[in-house]
Amino acid sequence: MGKLIVTEFISVDGIAEVEKLPGVTWNDEMNAFKADELADSGAMLLGRTTYEIFAGSWPSETGDFADRFNALPKYVASTSLKALDWQPAELLAGPLPEAVAKLKQESGGSIYVHGSLSIARQLLSHGLVDRLRLLVYPGAVGQGKPLFPSDKPLALELVSAAPFSNGVVALEYAPKRAEDLARE
Repeated sequence: MGKLIVTEFISVDGIAEVEKLPGVTWNDEMNAFKADELADSGAMLLGRTTYEIFAGSWPSETGDFADRFNALPKYVASTSLKALDWQPAELLAGPLPEAVAKLKQESGGSIYVHGSLSIARQLLSHGLVDRLRLLVYPGAVGQGKPLFPSDKPLALELVSAAPFSNGVVALEYAPKRAEDLARE
């Protein structure tokens, strides 16, 4: 069974809109974080907007990272897209929670959700996320689209934390399941 891992860039106050994040210099530590994710990736799960952004830029990138990223299977959650040009790619059919649960059952590797905020929020709400990998930028933005759904609290267990020299902190969490909370 595959693990579903959500990876996001967020502010200290949990806003996941990249264009609102404080500017930091991308560095080797961030490169290593993303390279580790790529090495662990068996597939990507993307929403329409993120798929279109990635498909508009990644196919023209070159190098080892780009070659591996482009070659990953891509599963796209969209009701409006009819064709996918950035291959290998497949449109998910049916309601998102059921489609992702089936995908996790059939997958032998980790499935990464890059960005795709609405997808990440839905999957968190349905308890389908196995790990959260966050690059937390040094600043609060005050308002915007939060990563975490406001309709129900989410208990998390810290897996790892690593501060980077540019002020970004890499955090990895495992959502606690209801059965885990009942044992505490």
